[in-house]
Amino acid sequence: MRRPAADPDPDPEPPEPGPGREPPEPGPEREPPVEPGSRRDLARRIDRRYVQGELVVVARGRNQAEADLIANLLLEQGVPSLVRRSSAFDVPEMLAAGQRDVLVPRSGERVAREMLLQSGIGGRETVPSGPPPGRLLAGLLAGTAVVALVVWLGSLLAG
Repeated sequence: MRRPAADPDPDPEPPEPGPGREPPEPGPEREPPVEPGSRRDLARRIDRRYVQGELVVVARGRNQAEADLIANLLLEQGVPSLVRRSSAFDVPEMLAAGQRDVLVPRSGERVAREMLLQSGIGGRETVPSGPPPGRLLAGLLAGTAVVALVVWLGSLLAG
């Protein structure tokens, strides 16, 4: 003999509170508290206006700790940042030692530089800029010409 299927209760009542059970609180679902320093906490601090564009270097730290300090100061202002080893100091054996670049998206560059200047860390001064590309090319060509002249004169005197 076949039993009829049980009708699901369309409006189930919550279980009665018993010993050791708290009655459910009415109202919307509450999010669990966010742990400080968690990825979710860091993501909540980022201002979406500053996440657009390519990454640009705004500061340089002498080591990992200094670069992390700068990155956390930027995060306090809502500017996301990335810390990476400077190209000349990309030696894995150095661990936390060696220079680090602090990069931010292009849209957050102005805010980051202003904040770094206000906090006394510096802005443009922290990232040493090299000579302009045209001047560098002219210097390299002049140096190559001098070397070629010395080699040519040496070959005339030897021959």
